[in-house]
Amino acid sequence: MNIGEIASRAGVSRSTVSYALSGKRPVSDDTRRKIQQVIDELGYRPNASARALANGRTSTIGLVFPPAGNHYTGMQLDFIGSVVEAAAAHDHDVLLSPSGADSDRSFQRLLGERRVDGAILMEIRLEDDRVDHLTALDFPWVAIGRTGRPEDGWWVGLDHTALAAACVHHLADLGHRKVAFVNRPEQLLRAGYESAHRGLDGFTKAAAERGLTVRTYCCGDDAASGQACVEQILHDDPATTALVTLNEAALGGLYRALAQAGRHVPRDFSVTGVVAGRWAETVTPQLTAADVPAAEMGRRAVELLMERLDHQGAAPRHHLLAPPISLRASTGPAGATATA
Repeated sequence: MNIGEIASRAGVSRSTVSYALSGKRPVSDDTRRKIQQVIDELGYRPNASARALANGRTSTIGLVFPPAGNHYTGMQLDFIGSVVEAAAAHDHDVLLSPSGADSDRSFQRLLGERRVDGAILMEIRLEDDRVDHLTALDFPWVAIGRTGRPEDGWWVGLDHTALAAACVHHLADLGHRKVAFVNRPEQLLRAGYESAHRGLDGFTKAAAERGLTVRTYCCGDDAASGQACVEQILHDDPATTALVTLNEAALGGLYRALAQAGRHVPRDFSVTGVVAGRWAETVTPQLTAADVPAAEMGRRAVELLMERLDHQGAAPRHHLLAPPISLRASTGPAGATATA
């Protein structure tokens, strides 16, 4: 079934059917109803490629999202789901590209073949060549995260600096004096991942402000790495009584190592961090954390991209989010080991 058959049955021209479908030119209400009735009777669905040629839009957005390691973490999957759900609300599909650099073939296909109308970029680095490439091409993009020069971009970001600092102040207020920081994997820190760098910056500055003794660690995105990291923390300084983490994928291992070391949470050791609420509630005791609002960030990113597509030339807009710490059950006053 095609536009010609619809036009014949509705008694109108092919161009009238095309205008009614695309909205490019006005069509009378009576004619539009007549065409819609034929479409409903025939169960017509316009071919996506033909529709893209007709109106210059594919109704598809790209999600450029490299997995941090060999797989997507739980929080990363939450972000993917939030973008897909938000795009569906705007009658758009999502094409996932696991590209971490503008030289990746997947990224080049996405742009060169114009498979998508715009792109949402994730796992942003302070110096991100994907952002530079898309900006040079004047290709519509929105980032979930911020580069080192965020003022001229379209993005939705989480204030990792402020959130890590808030975790430090929370622990200091509870009397903890020796605190560890469990960051993302070392290769991500070296690559300039903005969340890892800004979280580390917020942690170290707040710790200095409160006069705390601290150690910082990189940790793989898995439970086994989390367990090994806590073992190293307690080996380096057994008097450590708390940690702050940005690594939700390692959370189960962090807890397991503390239990095996005989450190009861929160009586003997406090744990807090920046983690999606759904994952903070999967551990026992539930994690006191600044909850990452993945659903809100995905929705806002899609809304910004739709705005950018519909209003070309609009001034860049962005949202910086800093959710409060949700007090659950994993932090408490520093015990006797804090003064040992």
